[in-house]
Amino acid sequence: MKALASLAELTTPKSIDQLTIEEVVTRIETLNRGLATFWSASCGWAPVDAAGLLTTARLDWQVSLSTTLRLWLRDPATALSDGELILAWSNLGSLVEGTLKLLLSVFYMDYQADLDVLKKAKAFDQKNQKAVNPDGLTLQPLRVFVKERELIGDAGDALVELVQKRRNTIHAFKDKLLGDGIEFQMAVRGYLALLRSVNLRLPYPDEIYGPCEV
Repeated sequence: MKALASLAELTTPKSIDQLTIEEVVTRIETLNRGLATFWSASCGWAPVDAAGLLTTARLDWQVSLSTTLRLWLRDPATALSDGELILAWSNLGSLVEGTLKLLLSVFYMDYQADLDVLKKAKAFDQKNQKAVNPDGLTLQPLRVFVKERELIGDAGDALVELVQKRRNTIHAFKDKLLGDGIEFQMAVRGYLALLRSVNLRLPYPDEIYGPCEV
C-alpha cells in the first residue's frame, strides 16, 4: 500500500487521472516516438560524446515497447494471468530503464564527471578509471544514480523501485510478490508522469522541437 500511495503522487496531474488506461498508453507511445525522433538525430545539438551514444541507442525500441503495453490491458484489470503479469512488468521495466538511460545519455558530460555518485551507484569502471556508459547499466545503478542526484523525485524513485521489484519476478523460481493488474495499470500511469518529467528536463532548441504527447 505504501508503494501504491507513492505512485499516486506521480498521477497528481488530473489529466493523467482522468485519462482511460488506453489513452495513457497512446500518450506514452506518442511521447516516446517524439523523443526517439529528436534524440536519435541530435548531432549538432547534443555534445559530441552524448550524440554518439544517442545515435546508436535503439530509441525506436522504446516506441515499440510502448505499443506493446496494449497487450497487457484487460477489463477488469485483474484478468491478467500470472504469466501475462510477469511479462507486463518486464515490458514496463524495459521502458523505465530506457527512459533513465536516455536522461543520463543526454547529460552525458555531467554524468561522467560525477565520480562520487558513479562509484556509489557502481557505475564506475575501476580498471579503466572511467564511467560506465549509461547504455551499459542495469536498472539498479541507474536508479541509485538518479536518486542520488535527485533527478526524478521521491515519487519517481518509488515507481522505479516498484517496477524493478516486480520485473525481477521473471528471473524468480521461488515465490515473489507479483502484484496485480490494478497495480500494473497504476504504474503505467506513473510511467507517463515520469516520462513527462524527464522530457521537461531535456534541452531543446525551442518549443517546436520538443516532443508532445498529443
